Amino acid sequence: MSRSAGKKGNASDEPPRNTPPVSSTAPSKHLSSSTRIWTSLVAGATAGALAKTTIAPLDRTKINFQTSHDRFTIRAGAQYLKERYRHEGFLSLWRGNSATMVRVIPYAAIQFASHEQWKHVLHVEDIRTNSPGRRFLAGSLAGVTATTLTYPLDLARARMAVTEYSRYSSLRDVFRVLLKEEGWLALYRGVSPTLIGVIPYAGTSFFTFETLKRLYYERYDRAPVSYEKMLFGACAGAVGQTSSYPFDIVRRRMQTAVDTHFPRLSIFQALKMIAKEEGIVHGLYKGLTLNWVKGPIAVGVSFTTFDIIQALLRRLHLESKAK
Repeated sequence: MSRSAGKKGNASDEPPRNTPPVSSTAPSKHLSSSTRIWTSLVAGATAGALAKTTIAPLDRTKINFQTSHDRFTIRAGAQYLKERYRHEGFLSLWRGNSATMVRVIPYAAIQFASHEQWKHVLHVEDIRTNSPGRRFLAGSLAGVTATTLTYPLDLARARMAVTEYSRYSSLRDVFRVLLKEEGWLALYRGVSPTLIGVIPYAGTSFFTFETLKRLYYERYDRAPVSYEKMLFGACAGAVGQTSSYPFDIVRRRMQTAVDTHFPRLSIFQALKMIAKEEGIVHGLYKGLTLNWVKGPIAVGVSFTTFDIIQALLRRLHLESKAK
């Protein structure tokens, strides 16, 4: 970015060359704080629901191997889906997706909306004070905010994914059995590795996506189109998943400990035990190859959908006010 570009930033309503727009949406100065929040919430909820539904069968497969000692391969994953289809029917591939939607809609809404707010608080939108560290921190704080508020729903989804219908017939049934047999504290079992893992995951994902958009704008002097954003989101998903995957393994083991008989251990005890008994690649990174398929798809769909829906909602809002 040139020094002259930075000085011209306040001279006109147009963003200076080599300075990306605040987002793909309408300029923030034309929007109230409440409008910024509700458009981000709606766009985030839509993006999360669409992305998770798209990769739900792959997600169930990943959770199954993460919580068992079975060695994961692409062939083994395909065989697992085939067996579930044969014994439980086609819709069983989406078992637990209702719980996922109950969690992911508020999670994605809160994550994207809080990311917009954290960017504002940290002045990430201001080219004069923006830095890679601030972009990473905004993403990490958004992930921590959303995770803390929606964690029990993630735990319930994991329980449904690794058990038969006879154990938990519905999301409500998961909470009923869990509270009766394990108590209130069980609602946050496994939250520590989740929070530790979400810091690099959310931080890296948002940082990568925002940075790639910024670099693209600086090079071509235009915002990326939808398929280019999809590619940037896929890159962000791959980097984010890889950076935090061992903590995802521990989180799933802790969440499903009662149903899979995983011992109650601390985060680092669990990491050490899994690495010792199952190895680094086949233990701590079990199923990562599947995540390299589903993660980029999910994050690409999610980030792209969010940008498109948010831009549409803000444009419609400004047009309605102008009438």
